[in-house]
Amino acid sequence: MPDQSVPQARTPEPAVRDTAPGSERGVSRRALLGTAGATGLVLGAGGGAVGYAAAPAQATALTSLGSARVMFHGKHQPGITEGLQARGHLVAFDLVAGAGRKEAAALLRRWSTTAERLMAGEAAPHDDTDVARDAGPSSLTVTFGFGRSFFDRTGLRAQRPAALDPLPDFSSDHLDKARSDGDLWVQIGANDALVAFHALRAIQREAGSAARVRWQMNGFNRTPGATAHPMTARNLMGQIDGTRNPRPADADFDRRIFVPASGEPAWMANGSYAVVRRIRMLLDDWEKLSRSAQEQVIGRRKTDGAPLSGGDETTEMDLEKTDAKGEYVVSVNAHARITRPDRNGGAAMLRRPFSYHDGIDADGSPDAGLLFVCWQADPLRGFVPVQRKLDRGDALSRYIRHEASGLFAVPGGAAKGEYVGQRLLEG
Repeated sequence: MPDQSVPQARTPEPAVRDTAPGSERGVSRRALLGTAGATGLVLGAGGGAVGYAAAPAQATALTSLGSARVMFHGKHQPGITEGLQARGHLVAFDLVAGAGRKEAAALLRRWSTTAERLMAGEAAPHDDTDVARDAGPSSLTVTFGFGRSFFDRTGLRAQRPAALDPLPDFSSDHLDKARSDGDLWVQIGANDALVAFHALRAIQREAGSAARVRWQMNGFNRTPGATAHPMTARNLMGQIDGTRNPRPADADFDRRIFVPASGEPAWMANGSYAVVRRIRMLLDDWEKLSRSAQEQVIGRRKTDGAPLSGGDETTEMDLEKTDAKGEYVVSVNAHARITRPDRNGGAAMLRRPFSYHDGIDADGSPDAGLLFVCWQADPLRGFVPVQRKLDRGDALSRYIRHEASGLFAVPGGAAKGEYVGQRLLEG
């Protein structure tokens, strides 16, 4: 997991959600019914994961949550720079035998239409299930990506980006192949659980006979407005997680996170690459540690996320500071030290994760941890260098286990009248 106080870091500035009566689509009747009393514009929050993470969610009145809307069409796909959402679903699909480029294009066209409608707070285009009838958009985002195998299935190998080369093996990997990779990847996030489930069900139904679910994972974050003031999120280890996440205001943010308009291949212009990891936290072992020992593992105070070298959460960590015994205050194998960009050749990624809890194992241990999602213009310069460094001696590695993995090319946003991936599938 990359500084993280286990995944996360400062988050990107949230996108403005268009909810004004004179907006492009306005607010649906369903949104008005579900968010009576909500007024004005609602700003999003941040997100995070391991290494870099997204920002804290904005505190907002609960009555306004349903009216927050993210636009589907744009330069980039939604679900990347928006803040952390309260509920998320990650799902991978494989094209069925015999389905190729034509079927994939039709599927992405259906999915894009469905995502646009649901993100606007409208019903699904076909046989809506009414699960979210009473709710507004609730900051819903739907994001689509392509796995390496997709290009084999569709005869588009010549268009496969070099950045989709398989990730190297890491010593901390205990990967379940059945819950890894996939032809197609969909990320769904919302600030209402029923809105998120509604989108998941609609996307699954629209897959029809063209694709089948390979794996699905469900996650959550703190609900916006649950804290007295906006703050960086905490993970299931209780650590403030996301302090050092890149922010859109950073001068080099776009260069680090998005493929440039002149990049290769051309169909990936303004897109990004998502690394997805299911990282189990060995909470029974972690919770046996004292608070002080936990802070030594991370390199930050548990109460407020400040570095052990002093200051507050945003204070630059002093890696040279020593104690009375001459020992480094932030130990050489502390997670926050190892994941710093200046310790990894400037490697940076935007972490935007979800926590998960999938029940209790037979031995009584919780199956819980982080659905790590990180974004970068090139995973070989973002995720890989940091994970290799962690692999060589991160103190946190004793308390986590990487159980599933995926790498997906996420093309740029669709223009009005286009569907996601159109430039690849019809180029």
